[in-house]
Amino acid sequence: MKNSSFIGQQGNKRVAVAMSGGVDSSVAAALMVERGYQVIGLTLQLYDYGTGAGNQRTCCAGRDIYDARRVAARLNIPHYVLDYEDRFKQAVIEDFADSYIAGATPIPCVRCNERIKFQDLLGTARSLDADALVTGHYARRIATHGTRELHKASNLSRDQSYFLFTITPEQLDYLRFPLGDLGKGQTRDLAENFDLPVAAKPDSQDICFVPDGDYARTIEKLRPGAAEPGHIVLEDETIIGQHAGIIHFTVGQRRGLRVTWPEPLYVLRLNPDSREVVVGPKSSLQVTRITLNNVNWLKPAMTISTEIKLMVKIRSAHCGTPARVRALANNRAEILFDRAPGAVSPGQAAVFYDSSRLIGGGWIE
Repeated sequence: MKNSSFIGQQGNKRVAVAMSGGVDSSVAAALMVERGYQVIGLTLQLYDYGTGAGNQRTCCAGRDIYDARRVAARLNIPHYVLDYEDRFKQAVIEDFADSYIAGATPIPCVRCNERIKFQDLLGTARSLDADALVTGHYARRIATHGTRELHKASNLSRDQSYFLFTITPEQLDYLRFPLGDLGKGQTRDLAENFDLPVAAKPDSQDICFVPDGDYARTIEKLRPGAAEPGHIVLEDETIIGQHAGIIHFTVGQRRGLRVTWPEPLYVLRLNPDSREVVVGPKSSLQVTRITLNNVNWLKPAMTISTEIKLMVKIRSAHCGTPARVRALANNRAEILFDRAPGAVSPGQAAVFYDSSRLIGGGWIE
């Protein structure tokens, strides 16, 4: 199956490219230019990007807008910077802080895709009369039998489809992913061949608005007093230690507990109301049934109570576990795993696949 990155007759088609200033989106733009499309570069200003100055391990960091401009100049394409700072703060940063305080582990990159890139940015692309919005994600959009499917990247080590599970079928019709069949080495080779000024730029690693990687400190700035101390307790509520705030922990975590105990202890759950971190043996993490909310189906919506056997990933780096997925009322779903998939963290996403095809996904309750 071929990644469908083309849009009709190239010379007559205009495309908007989301340019983050990194290697991937820059190569995506260059490929569109090479293929003869009329290309417009769009870069988002999402936060006080001066706070990321000097850090090249984040996306949307201090120099990224400048780098995107340099690439656009090299490609001789128009380039616009869109100020979405207020929208991003409300839709992504505030959600990030509130989730941690509620004892959940959020995925801000998914929220950004869902609420900013594939909603606001996509709308801007349409307003510019672009025939498609192009991004540098490693995923494949495949047209088959008159429908559009979202598939994993050909190079599974680079696959980013997990972060795209909230895309709607209508949005997928408008999106293109020209890097879906490439590996990272191939992308960097193309960047050099196109003589792009970002060819040697490091990959982004950190959350853009947490440039130092210290999530807890960022949350404390956003929500003063969020790091209230509390007890570390066993499943039977026996107090065995103290902690400096539940925002420092996530389900499945082992390190950082600072509790002396005869056996290794893992975070089993977080109780925000009582400020308790509940810990126990690894065996207590082995759940085989979970429920999801706000489920998005990229395949035609499942009939309520109908089960389908799929492969389910409970985090981006998870290899996937076979499971039965059953749609529930109110946009929810139940997953029954064939075997325990590992630590399941509320607030993370469970994404389901049929082979390489992404069928849907939702947020773990």
